Amino acid sequence: MFDGIIFDLDGTLWNATKLICKTWNIILKDYENVRKEPITVKELEGCMGLQLDKIGERLFKNTDYAIRKEMMDKCCELECEYLSKEGGELFPDEENVLQELSKKYKLFIVSNCQNGYIESFYKGHNMAKYFTDQLCAEETGLSKGENNKIMIKRNNLKNAVYIGDTQGDRQSALDAGIPFVYAEYGFGSVDGYDYKIEKFEDLLKIF
Repeated sequence: MFDGIIFDLDGTLWNATKLICKTWNIILKDYENVRKEPITVKELEGCMGLQLDKIGERLFKNTDYAIRKEMMDKCCELECEYLSKEGGELFPDEENVLQELSKKYKLFIVSNCQNGYIESFYKGHNMAKYFTDQLCAEETGLSKGENNKIMIKRNNLKNAVYIGDTQGDRQSALDAGIPFVYAEYGFGSVDGYDYKIEKFEDLLKIF
């Protein structure tokens, strides 16, 4: 039925919040005038699915844009450096499932992240071999729905599906006119879905 499976990254393919929290707090030590208290994992989990400028606005309110951007750029650079070496937390049986799916389908990633973040997932867990293409928000400056459309067009997909864990992911599938698989184990909640998985291996029941 499907010829392409497009994945969200955070909360769907991995949970990298602990290491992101660690690296961002390292950078924050040089910006105590912006925020004195450390960022928490819970705060970051609440930001998952948002584009970086929105995350910055939420975590660093009333901060000059130039300073916020400078700080966020440093945070993102350091997190990718760490994640490329240490990886994040994968979900149970994830690699085996991806290996099976990649035998029958082309797999893709579309995420609201910065350049280099998807690559850090690949490097940290040796996952590049399972995926055909990827696209991030910083690369295009577009919404996830528009990036889904680009992914579909440039890979000539006729029956794609999007897998994610937030309402933003659900909306991106609606915007692209494709079915949505809700990863209930992730960070968010949604107001509707075409399919639902409670754990990663449930994908083998759908595909």
